[in-house]
Amino acid sequence: MLDERKVKLMTRMALYEEQQGREDLKVSAYYRKDYTSLHTLATILWVTIGYVCLVVLLGISVFDKLMEKMSVGMIIVTAIAIVAAYLAIIIAYAVYTHVTCNNRHKEARARVKLYNHDLARLLNLYKKKDMKKENR
Repeated sequence: MLDERKVKLMTRMALYEEQQGREDLKVSAYYRKDYTSLHTLATILWVTIGYVCLVVLLGISVFDKLMEKMSVGMIIVTAIAIVAAYLAIIIAYAVYTHVTCNNRHKEARARVKLYNHDLARLLNLYKKKDMKKENR
C-alpha cells in the first residue's frame, strides 16, 4: 500500500531535482569562497579580454586623428584615462560578480540542505517500514 507521506516527499524531491537540483548540486560542491573566487577571476579575465578588444578597435578607428594631434602629454593623458577606465570597470564587475555568486551559493546551499533533509526523512520512513516488517 502506498504511503501518502512518502509519495509527497518523493514528488517534491523529484520536482526539485528536475528544476534546480542539478545546478544547485554543482554550485554547492564548492566551498563558497572557492566558488566566488573562481567566478570573480573568470569575470576579470573575460572583462579584460573584452576591454582590450574594445580599446584596440577604438584605437584603430581614431588612429588618424591621434596621429595628427600626437604629443607626449596627449599620450600620457590617454593612457591614464584608459587605465583608469579599465580599473573602474574591473572593480565594478568584480564586486558585482562576487556579491552575485556569494548569494547564489548561499541560496543553492540552503536548497541542497533542505533536499538532504528530505532524503533523510525518506530514509527514516523506509527504515520504519522495514522495522515493522521484521516485527511481524
